[in-house]
Amino acid sequence: MGVNIEMAVHKLWRRLNGYTILDEIGSPDGGFTMASINSNGDLKSPVDLSDKRLPDEDAEKQPLSGKKEERWWNTLVQVAVPFFIAGCGTIGAGLVLGSVRDWDVFVEVSAIFVLVPSLSGLKGNLDMCLASRLSTQANLGNMDSPREVISMVVGNISLVQVQAIVAATVVSLFAIVVNTITDQALNGNYVLLIISSAIFTATTTCFVLDFVMVIVIFGSQKFKLNPDNVATPLAASIGDIVSNSVLALTAQYMFEQIKTSLWQPITLLCVYYCLLPIWVLIVWRNKYTKKVLTTGWTPVISALFISGIGGIVLDQAVDRYPSYEVFQPIVNGIGGNLVCVQSSRLATHLHQTAIPGVLPENTRIIEWPWKTLFYGTPAAKVARMLLILAVCGQIVFMIVADFVYQGFVSIQVSFGICYVMCSVVQVMVLLYLAYILIHFMWKKKKDPDNAAIPYLTALGDLLGSVFLGLAFVILSIFGLQYGNNVPGSGYPAKIKDCTRAKETTVL
Repeated sequence: MGVNIEMAVHKLWRRLNGYTILDEIGSPDGGFTMASINSNGDLKSPVDLSDKRLPDEDAEKQPLSGKKEERWWNTLVQVAVPFFIAGCGTIGAGLVLGSVRDWDVFVEVSAIFVLVPSLSGLKGNLDMCLASRLSTQANLGNMDSPREVISMVVGNISLVQVQAIVAATVVSLFAIVVNTITDQALNGNYVLLIISSAIFTATTTCFVLDFVMVIVIFGSQKFKLNPDNVATPLAASIGDIVSNSVLALTAQYMFEQIKTSLWQPITLLCVYYCLLPIWVLIVWRNKYTKKVLTTGWTPVISALFISGIGGIVLDQAVDRYPSYEVFQPIVNGIGGNLVCVQSSRLATHLHQTAIPGVLPENTRIIEWPWKTLFYGTPAAKVARMLLILAVCGQIVFMIVADFVYQGFVSIQVSFGICYVMCSVVQVMVLLYLAYILIHFMWKKKKDPDNAAIPYLTALGDLLGSVFLGLAFVILSIFGLQYGNNVPGSGYPAKIKDCTRAKETTVL
């Protein structure tokens, strides 16, 4: 009986959204009746339904929403503009990291490098989940009442603050443990420095950028743009430069202060931990965020540890491959940027065309990679655009970052090919995993807006760091390292200097 009721509600819900489910058994109105459903909740039909799966060319024509299908050029423009704006942010993040790597705090406290991908990923996860949730509500038409909008925004921003404080504490402890194991030393003052810097960075950047996201989403609605195309790219990368800058400045300031007194990091931690119960109370009383408060922790915390592994890769790579830290935020940021566009659109599509636990018609959790990336599913059309943007964008960003960092264009063809290949492979893997993960979570009655993005961005950080590291390793084997054609670059000497500094710090 429970299954019958659920399917009947599903039928009514889809009719209200402009869909009619046809039954081949011959019910009076051409829709389905309870007689058309067996005890397992499946449709009974004398016709083999396996033959009813849409051909690839027809499946791709199905719109990725319950609304009128977007023209491909509209989607491309809406995604490309914020994509290239956000790309400038990733370039800035890499240049910031390249310029501060020799600061005292980064030399003395190597755990800060472990924090960089984790905090950038955390900020991206929380802001993109917020952007995805609000974009879905906007596309569903639930943001027309000012009172409901205010409640929705306040609840979501408070939720992000709770998640930022708790998650920043967790990732700080992870960085401390990793640093203790690798360096075989533990400084209590540095523990306070790391935790206070991480919490201040996470909460401040998230609080400011959340308001930016709200403005972007409302602006998108006003100008008849799809918020899924605009908000998530900006949330994915525009804050990377802010996050890296705030972390570097805060950590350096705290590093100078703990030499004389510990009252500043201690006071900062007391203030944030005292504010935590207040944020929790606000979230708990908000109908839009109460459920997320109790169920949304597993993806966020799991993503932190995945990004943390990418941080370990970064910590080891900066000592061996100069300029690695310049390109790593670009690869990670662009990958997370593009996969979040796809995941947000897929989540919105499911919210508009299905109920939790039931996939739309002609949709499978696992498809062949070429069908999700190139041709054969509704998601393939957008995936092709994103892959084209990945190639074009990475070429542009690579050249710009190199010019700004070196003062002239020093990119070699071998480096350019390896760099673009590693970034494109990363995006392809992420887009395919996004398709599987989002449909799997929907089938398990989990909201992809809250659960999928943290995993995808964390995997993007990890895959980007690893693939870029492999590119640097392969190039070094053949003597084609980045920057070795720059007069006076002294590539081998830089490696020795970095290693010597690391050994001095450990001793």
